[in-house]
Amino acid sequence: MYIQENIKTQIKAEYDVAVCGGGFGGISAALASARQGKKTVLFEKQFMLGGLGTAGIVTIYLPLCDGYGHQVSYGIAEELLRLSISHGAEARYPDNWLDGVGTRGENDKRFCVQYNPQLFAILAEKLLIDEGVDILYGTYAVGVRMNGDKISHIITENKSGRLAYKVGSVVDATGDCDIAKFAGAPTDTFKQGNVLAAWYYSAGKSGYKLNQIGCSDTPEEEKTVQNKKTELLVDRRFTGLDGDELSEQTCLSHLSTFNDFLKKRKDDPEVMPVTIATTPQIRMTRKIVGEYELSDKETHKYFEDSIGMVSDWKKRGPVYEVPFGTLYSARVKNLICAGRCISVNETLWDVMRVIPCCAVTGQAAGTAAAMTDDFTSLSVKELQRILEENGVVLHEKDII
Repeated sequence: MYIQENIKTQIKAEYDVAVCGGGFGGISAALASARQGKKTVLFEKQFMLGGLGTAGIVTIYLPLCDGYGHQVSYGIAEELLRLSISHGAEARYPDNWLDGVGTRGENDKRFCVQYNPQLFAILAEKLLIDEGVDILYGTYAVGVRMNGDKISHIITENKSGRLAYKVGSVVDATGDCDIAKFAGAPTDTFKQGNVLAAWYYSAGKSGYKLNQIGCSDTPEEEKTVQNKKTELLVDRRFTGLDGDELSEQTCLSHLSTFNDFLKKRKDDPEVMPVTIATTPQIRMTRKIVGEYELSDKETHKYFEDSIGMVSDWKKRGPVYEVPFGTLYSARVKNLICAGRCISVNETLWDVMRVIPCCAVTGQAAGTAAAMTDDFTSLSVKELQRILEENGVVLHEKDII
């Protein structure tokens, strides 16, 4: 049963570039667009930036290096890592990378850190505001208006009601590829589904601690035998694309946090939870089917249209150049994706969804969005020139 509605939506403002989603991909895209002099707006449904990396308490900035002493992700990806620990790291401080202490071989620390989520959210907000980005918090992008094969308006809802924004180009950094879905671009969903996670911070006799309960973004080499045998919190998986399911998943996550707290209380009567996730800890949901689908088998492969490189956070060695074709579909000419929304096969998705990859693709998407409203005719050479000018290394052969 449906209700027929005739809704008139006020056009609130006009922007050169609209970035939908304020996670690390969206932050990077908005930053890159604004630095190209474009009038940029960022829509974020939470009331803090950082997405799963702040509101979701997944506060490990995974490696910028290949694990063999070679940095592969540069530009805004490195800028945000350094920003995240500008007032001190919580853990995993890589003094070999940041201070030049020791070596960077296959048995040494990788270029990753653990940071404070609240501090990073505030610092990222300040950075974007200083660069001229308009941030609209508590704002969902709920639809689009099309003009042929381009998005002409983003439809939003927030405390002010339902509003439209006229746009030149759009970056989908929602994490769920929502804008692509609204616009009719081809998308695909994560078939395997997400396991339950319940990360939270606690404080007690042993100090301030990040508790990685359930799904864990910990490299295999850091896991203990005990951690590897950890059972699932619940015997089911979640798509992350259904409102009822997300609510149920959140309640189960809260219950898991509470049960873990009670367990810790037996050994430490002073322990207390101090921060829990305020967004569902879902990793993969929906992605665009782009002009090119990058495969996990394409390690160390040269791509002429590479927009940057990423490593495999789970193991040392693999390096992937990311082709521009993974960021967009020609079906919607002024829409480009960033973060875990880009076009990769299901195996590589678990590599590409993490913070450095989101930042690398976000910088490329935001730069491209500032250049054109038709990604099918964009000069990739010019995009690459601007990215290199802003510190990005495009090809593995150019790593020093």
